[in-house]
Amino acid sequence: MSKGPLVTRANLRKRREEAEKQAQKQLELEQKAADKEYRKKEKEISSFYRKERKKQKEITKSRSAEQSRIRERSHTLTKAIIVVAILLAIVIFIVLNL
Repeated sequence: MSKGPLVTRANLRKRREEAEKQAQKQLELEQKAADKEYRKKEKEISSFYRKERKKQKEITKSRSAEQSRIRERSHTLTKAIIVVAILLAIVIFIVLNL
């Protein structure tokens, strides 16, 4: 009773192409949303580390400078101890001889 097919190959091809276009659009929308979410998260992370960097002060001291300062202080203290020991020996010598 039917004179031809209800769905022709051309109709099937059009439907398939439309379905592919819809899937492509959906994929593009999802990709755009994912990119937007990624940029937002990246901006939050960047902002956090920028704030952390502001909190931390720049390092102006170096290890070698600190070591030389400690060495210099050590020499000074050693000299002071030697001078005090010599003076103490002189005082003891004077006290015992009198």
